[in-house]
Amino acid sequence: MKGASPVRLTPADVLRLGLLGIRTRKVRAALSALGISIGIATLIIVTGIPAASHQALMKELSALGPDMLRAEPMPNQDPPVLLPESADRMAARIGPVTVASEVANTHAVVARSDKVDPGDAAGISVLASRPNLLDAVDGSVQYGTFLNASTERFPTVVLGYVAAGRLGVNRLVPGQEPPQVFIGDQWFTVVGILRPMPLSPELERSVLVGWEAARRDLRFDGHPTVVYVQAREDALEDVRDVLPATLNPEAPSLVQVSRPSDALAAKRVTETAFSALFLGLAGVALLVGGIGVANTMVVSVLERRREIGLRRALGATRGHIRAQFLTESVALSGLGGAMGTLLGVLVAVGYSAYQGWPPVIPPEAAFGGMGGAVVVGMAAGLYPSIRASRLTPTDALSAP
Repeated sequence: MKGASPVRLTPADVLRLGLLGIRTRKVRAALSALGISIGIATLIIVTGIPAASHQALMKELSALGPDMLRAEPMPNQDPPVLLPESADRMAARIGPVTVASEVANTHAVVARSDKVDPGDAAGISVLASRPNLLDAVDGSVQYGTFLNASTERFPTVVLGYVAAGRLGVNRLVPGQEPPQVFIGDQWFTVVGILRPMPLSPELERSVLVGWEAARRDLRFDGHPTVVYVQAREDALEDVRDVLPATLNPEAPSLVQVSRPSDALAAKRVTETAFSALFLGLAGVALLVGGIGVANTMVVSVLERRREIGLRRALGATRGHIRAQFLTESVALSGLGGAMGTLLGVLVAVGYSAYQGWPPVIPPEAAFGGMGGAVVVGMAAGLYPSIRASRLTPTDALSAP
């Protein structure tokens, strides 16, 4: 035996030996795997369900226009403050701005027809509008179409939701002759009706006319009265700071800009709270699962001392013993992690669908759950494997 070479185990041999304890003690292995699977499932559920709820909340908060600013001249100034005709294009050149548009009060009067008292439509403004206005205010058309590069040159109008009701134009029927309204001293054809826009009530009570048609038919001077801007949420405050000087470089103090919506602050607080929740629950779930696996492996070493002593007597090295028990611990944790991941995903997706939320499973939770289970298995099996490898054949075989 003097010239005998040391025994070498291939990775397949190590895996087979590591799975031996799981196959011979199926009930205990299943219970241990169940413990860590519950931990991983809990991790995914308590992150997936809040993530779905968070996504639904973010969608609702986004509908409140947290990324929109409204700039207009300071009122009651003598002489009146006039914004440049190209104010929307000037605002659009600010880096974080994603879309900019503008409207202008033409001070024209609208009526249902030329036979009624114009006072019947009091409170309805006639505004010149750019074709991209709806993009800037997150609006949409309920009936018909909005103004475009073609129709803005003709006597056509789009009615706000409230204005349409007060003018008696409740809907547009395809194939039928569109209704008309009387503005100034001529007729304008209604080509669209907007959906309600609670974030922009002034547009709900307005009649929108194309910019060029307003200049030609309503003697509009071309100076906008309100500029709507959307910008990246992370740079909204910076855009607000530079917007007055951009629109009126000579007197920026005469331009007032709305402050960012409270919805933006709510979104940021919610995101911070969600991140803290994820980190805390992830640590607790993995810790509980790891303690369960470590306990199982320690008991397994105590029960299998005779097996360890026999293998040592037959030539197994301490490294072989460590590899066997460490592999068994990792395999046990990996099995529990896989079952827990599947269970957690199914529960989180099912509950989200029941609540009508978009199903969201954070990738870091799903993949981190599996990876975390393996890492926890290695950590949990480290002490038991070292303890098993230190048993001498004589002590192990003499154990009761």
